Amino acid sequence: MAFEITRPGKSSLIVESPVMPMAGILGFGDVYRDLIQYEKLGAFVTAPVSYTPRSPANGQRVVPLDAGLLLHTGLPNPGISKVMGRYRSLWNSLPMPVILHIVATSLEHVRKCASRADAENAVDALEIGLNDDIEPDTAEQMIAAAVRNTEKPVLARIPSQNALELARAVADAGAGAVVACAPPRGVARSPLSGRLVDGRVYGPTIKPVALRLVNQLSRAIDIPIIGAGGIHSQQDARDFMDAGARAVQVDTAVWVQPKLIEYIARDLGGLVVTRTVGALPDEWHPGMGETERKAHEQQQSDADDDSAQNTPR
Repeated sequence: MAFEITRPGKSSLIVESPVMPMAGILGFGDVYRDLIQYEKLGAFVTAPVSYTPRSPANGQRVVPLDAGLLLHTGLPNPGISKVMGRYRSLWNSLPMPVILHIVATSLEHVRKCASRADAENAVDALEIGLNDDIEPDTAEQMIAAAVRNTEKPVLARIPSQNALELARAVADAGAGAVVACAPPRGVARSPLSGRLVDGRVYGPTIKPVALRLVNQLSRAIDIPIIGAGGIHSQQDARDFMDAGARAVQVDTAVWVQPKLIEYIARDLGGLVVTRTVGALPDEWHPGMGETERKAHEQQQSDADDDSAQNTPR
């Protein structure tokens, strides 16, 4: 099955599953490879990349919340040139399209990053991460600069604030899709230091807000919407699709249960194995795919053969 997740055109992005990680959740692709079958995903969204290097945030970076966490990283990365040099070969080897997430630090940096990425075969699309306090006219200029400097699809990840005006602005600028939305910012007191920490908020309570935005945007603009925020189950992802999303991005739930993103991908792609009548608890689990089922059956068959060979005659 194929899913077109950007507006139609010669550079439209078509994927085999409408499920992908949110920027930063799986790093640059060199982590979680032993825990997640990347080929089950529709696309790989990289960790945020800037034109120049960025250092990690100082102080405490993670504050636990009652239903989620607050995260403050500073978006550390060595800059686009070093990122490409370090991960180009890896991205070329991945069995799905790679979407490079670019931090929109300035108009000139967006232009340079788009031009740099346009020359890379390892990159299939760009996702421009817009600042939380950005104005619609500036957002339009940022996306237009990216679109002018690459032939690859350009996705715009917008904040939840002023989302409708921003979505209209980036659509007018030529964005191929809108990612709605970036994790909201918040402040929480650290139980370790006692200080207030500013960062982005993640968790299941974000879902109702993001779901409402997706529903509003899907009725207001005519380009695809990629839903993101608070997806912690297969049903959560289906809710976003029902609200009008063309695809979804899964965030920190992957850190708690890495396989969950695979289960969501199978579910939305119609690839979940139905439980056989009489199956024992160790023969099936929610989200099981055909490959896993066959491997389990082969393992059981091998065990039965070994048992038969060792039975005294």
